[in-house]
Amino acid sequence: MTKKKQTDKKAAEKELIDVETGTAPTGNNQSTEETNQAEETIRLKEEIANLNDKYLRLYSEFDNYRKRTLKERAEMLQTAGAGIITQLLPVLDDFDRALRSMEGASDPEAVKEGILLINTKFRKVLEQKGLEEMQPIGEPFSTDFHEAITSLPVEDASQKGKVLDVVEKGYLLNGKVIRFARVAVGN
Repeated sequence: MTKKKQTDKKAAEKELIDVETGTAPTGNNQSTEETNQAEETIRLKEEIANLNDKYLRLYSEFDNYRKRTLKERAEMLQTAGAGIITQLLPVLDDFDRALRSMEGASDPEAVKEGILLINTKFRKVLEQKGLEEMQPIGEPFSTDFHEAITSLPVEDASQKGKVLDVVEKGYLLNGKVIRFARVAVGN
């Protein structure tokens, strides 16, 4: 046998022994690198799969949250007026009673007094809910609260730019303008 054949035979025997013991052959670094790359590829694929799973779960959770909040908002809008309406029902009942009593009433002062009581009750309910009537007469004109309908000439210079008359009342709800006061301004 030649020397080369003997060396190849010893290398083959060594590989066979390494395979039997479960250790990688020391003479072949390329297969070790390939094995490491394959293991790294498998690990990365598993990590990608885990991240995709987490993403899908998070997306589903967010989508469920979004749908739930939209449903709750729609329900809230439908029932938001229920509280004030239930408080206004006694006022409606008072109006019905006043209308019935007006049919046979001979004293207009009693009818007027009844209507004033209902008006007071109605305003109290609205004030409890945060409604506030603007009192702009004599105040400087402000586009944040007033809408100028007309301007009136004034002789007194101190009245220029101030609200002289209210054509239509303005209202605030919890400090926010819900209807501008329509006013006449001095010029």
